[in-house]
Amino acid sequence: MKSNLKQVYLVGGAVRDKLLNIKSKDNDYVVIGETPKTMESLGFVPIGSDFPVYLHPKTKEEYALGRTERKSGKGYTGFVVDASPTVTLEEDLARRDLTINSMALDEHGNIIDPFNGQTDLQNKTLRHTTEAFVEDPVRVLRIARFLARYGSDWRIHPSTYALMRELKNKGELNHLVPERVWLETEKALGEKHPELYFEALQGLGIFPELERMVNVPQPANHHPEGDVFVHTMLVLRRAADLNFNLEARFAALTHDFGKALSFKKHGNLRGHEREGVAVIEAFCERLKVPNRFRDVGVLTSDNHTLCHTIDQLRPQTIHKLIVTNLNALVHPERFIAFTQACQCDAQGRGETLVDKPYPQAAKLRAIHTELQKMDKKQVVQDALKNGKKGPEIGEEVKLAEINCIKAFLEHEKSQA
Repeated sequence: MKSNLKQVYLVGGAVRDKLLNIKSKDNDYVVIGETPKTMESLGFVPIGSDFPVYLHPKTKEEYALGRTERKSGKGYTGFVVDASPTVTLEEDLARRDLTINSMALDEHGNIIDPFNGQTDLQNKTLRHTTEAFVEDPVRVLRIARFLARYGSDWRIHPSTYALMRELKNKGELNHLVPERVWLETEKALGEKHPELYFEALQGLGIFPELERMVNVPQPANHHPEGDVFVHTMLVLRRAADLNFNLEARFAALTHDFGKALSFKKHGNLRGHEREGVAVIEAFCERLKVPNRFRDVGVLTSDNHTLCHTIDQLRPQTIHKLIVTNLNALVHPERFIAFTQACQCDAQGRGETLVDKPYPQAAKLRAIHTELQKMDKKQVVQDALKNGKKGPEIGEEVKLAEINCIKAFLEHEKSQA
């Protein structure tokens, strides 16, 4: 932290994490009372396009000139920035989103905390720093993400939630850039409690697919936990508890997107698997979600009940599921995420079912492994020797794969 600069402070998340005894990923510093000319004369490398941010010549850590921001338009880019030497440390801290992120640490270890961030840390409260919170709609997503990081013993302060609602009512949330929504959502999916992110944003119009799930009933014998939204949050929580990857978590989130539509059309949930495909595709298109998430989400929606009922499926149907529908021999990672999401679907139904074994996933993966071990080259060579051509060769491979599945099932039955 030492430099030739007179007023340098560690700020933001690094101070917060230090007080929480968490190792911070990055250290950010703010410099008060200096100019860009001074920074560059000391060897700091400018990297900011919208406001003066520099890399330290040796540590490569970020140093920003203290600044204020004034709203000048819609969205999160409509700001006028003042980074003059007269900006004070408190003015710089005041522009930040939450009190727990609005603290600074000087070179002597003293904490500067004009907005009582330490008290909110102790009380596990997420509170806006000033009314300027409403000037940046992305802060609504960020505060929900912090909740997903810290857990259900934290809370969003009622006054802050009122500001979140105000942003919705004023239409500011309509100006959220899709890429930013997805960026924050992807980060939230990776947190320990991702379901809290979506619960905190309920009713704000950001995720209408989830809002439509509320009060959509499910058969009590299969879903004692309640409506589709409650179920979906439990499924997502299970995926996080089992530390499954982001793709599996996304599939857990979206696997029942079709239920609200099915219920609206038919008054029941039949056909929700196929109905969900178009809903997920539209969701991904709207938020610019990468294809690897979209693909596993769509496949999980369309096929998860087949995984649940694998013990009742014929070898031909299992083959169609693994080889044709899921293309699992070409995309094994996606297939694994699918089976994990199916497990979470089965176990995300309340406390009495969360630890219930789900042998279907293991069985499907075992069959997949047997298919991977098949010598397809030999099957093709044998087909050629027998005079098979073109599509006939493909049929021979398919028949061999089905026979492989039959052999696995017969062996399993003999071991029972």
